Amino acid sequence: MRNAKTIFPAIAMAVATLGAAAPGFAQKMLASYPTLTTDAALRAAQAALAQCQKQGYTVAVAVADRGGQPLAMLRDNLAGAHTSLTAINKAYTAVSFRIDTSELAATTQPGKPASGIRQLPQVVAVGGGLMVRAKGSLVGAIAVSGAPNGDADDACAKAGIAAINDAIELE
Repeated sequence: MRNAKTIFPAIAMAVATLGAAAPGFAQKMLASYPTLTTDAALRAAQAALAQCQKQGYTVAVAVADRGGQPLAMLRDNLAGAHTSLTAINKAYTAVSFRIDTSELAATTQPGKPASGIRQLPQVVAVGGGLMVRAKGSLVGAIAVSGAPNGDADDACAKAGIAAINDAIELE
């Protein structure tokens, strides 16, 4: 049986070692990352909607943060009822898979290995959802629904990104 003279110093050393290591762990417990603000999302959505209206399209526009949660959603008064939810889900899809939805649509066609992705809830694999990046980091997504095709949706979404791109790159 060990005596107190050998056990207590060993316990004290173990406690001191753990105590010294604790601050190192505390510093690594939280992540810090960039994401779009509500103001940036609203500005991008307004620019995308304006671009589509200029083209004569009645659409909905959604902007999501980097976690896929909607920050802004605008809908033209005459846009179809389905366009709001479709735009929100396109933005969610772009952020979730870290790919523009037109590219996801191409890679998930029936018969392709990734075709099952289309069956997941909220996934919309058609054009119109674009990632928003700042300084190389994914910070959110913008999506448009209601233009005549995915390419037209993409063009309006690109106008939304262009409206905030300089400001978010300077942050």
